Amino acid sequence: MTARRLNSVQEYYFSKKLREVAAMVAAGKPVINMGIGSPDLPAHPEVVNALKDSFNHPKVHQYQSYQGLPELRSAIADFYLKHYQVTADPSSEILPLMGSKEGIMHISMAFLNPGDKVLIPNPGYPTYESVTKLLEATPIFYDLSATNNWQPDLESLDQMDLVGVKIMWINYPHMPTGANADATTFSKLISWAREKGILLINDNPYSFVLTDKPQSILSVPGAMDVAMELNSLSKSFNMAGWRVGMVLGNKDNISAVLKVKSNMDSGMFFGIQKGAIAALNAQKKWFQQLNEVYLERRKLVFDLAALLDTDFDQNSCGLFVWAKLRDTQKTAVEFIDEILHKHHVFITPGSIFGTQGEGYIRFSLCVDATQISKAIERISKK
Repeated sequence: MTARRLNSVQEYYFSKKLREVAAMVAAGKPVINMGIGSPDLPAHPEVVNALKDSFNHPKVHQYQSYQGLPELRSAIADFYLKHYQVTADPSSEILPLMGSKEGIMHISMAFLNPGDKVLIPNPGYPTYESVTKLLEATPIFYDLSATNNWQPDLESLDQMDLVGVKIMWINYPHMPTGANADATTFSKLISWAREKGILLINDNPYSFVLTDKPQSILSVPGAMDVAMELNSLSKSFNMAGWRVGMVLGNKDNISAVLKVKSNMDSGMFFGIQKGAIAALNAQKKWFQQLNEVYLERRKLVFDLAALLDTDFDQNSCGLFVWAKLRDTQKTAVEFIDEILHKHHVFITPGSIFGTQGEGYIRFSLCVDATQISKAIERISKK
C-alpha cells in the first residue's frame, strides 16, 4: 500500500503527455514538440572540456562534499557579484544543488510542518504545489494577471488569511508568462515579507534568456534577512541534463537546507562540478550568442502564434512565448489536443500552470528554427 501523501498529487502532466507524443511518433506521426523547455543547444565547449579533464583527477570517483567543491561555491559567488551585484559568502551563504527542482523539495522540507501554509503563484510552476502537498502542507494560491503585468498584488494578498503561511514562492523572470519583475516588485515584497514573517523564495533560472538585465531578489538591501534564491545552469547554460543548481540565502537558512540535503544525497559528481565552474566563468558573449538564436526562433514563434489566432507580449523574456487564445469556445487542453492530432505539433496548455492559465497556451523556444518553420507550414494548410 502506498503512502497517503501520494493521494494528494498526480503524475506530472509532461510525464503523461510525452508518453502520448512518443506513441504518436512510434506510430509514424512526426510530432514537433514545442511544449518542453529543455534546451537543445550544446553547452559551452569549455564546460565539456572541464568534464573530460576531470577524469584524470585522483578524486573523481570518490564521494564529494555535501556542500560542493569550495571552488564551485567561489565561482557561484563571483558569478552573483559580476552579474547581479550580489555579495554572498561562499562558505556559508551558498549551497550547490543537483538542479533547482531538488532545491524546491529541500527548502520545503527544511521549513514546513504538516498544516503550514504556502503562497504559490497562479499561474506558476506546478512543482511548488506538488511538493507542498507531498509534505502535507497547504497550498494557498495568489493570482497573477496580465492587467497587473503578472506581478503580485500586495493589496489582494493583505485581504487573504495569512495565518500559518511560512513560505511564499515567486519566480521572476516568470514562467510561464515571461514577465520580468517590475522595478519595485522585489523591494515591495521584501518589506511585505519582513512585516508578515514570511520566507520569500525567488526561483530564478531564466534571468539571462532574452532579458535586458539579469535580476536577483538578493540585490535588494536587506533581502538576505527574509529571502532565498534558487538558480540553475539548466536554461542559461544548456545544461538541463547535468542537474546543477544552487540556492543562496543567509547562513541560518542555508544551514537548515544543508541539514536536509546531507541526508538526501552523497554529493554531486566531481566532473559535473568542474563543468559548472567552467560555465559560471563564461563571458557575456556566451549569453549574447544564445540570445541571437532565441531571438530568431521567437520571431518565428510569434508568426506561429499569430497564425493560431492568439495575442502575445512581444517584450516578454525567458524560454517561452505565452499566448492568449482569442477563441473562448475551447479550453486550452482542447485547443492543443486538436493541434496535436490534426497537425502533429505539441504545444503546452496554460491551464496546467493554474486556473489563471486557462485560455492561454505556451510555446517553447527549445526547437530548431527549421522545425518551427515546419510547424508553421503544417498549420498554414489547415
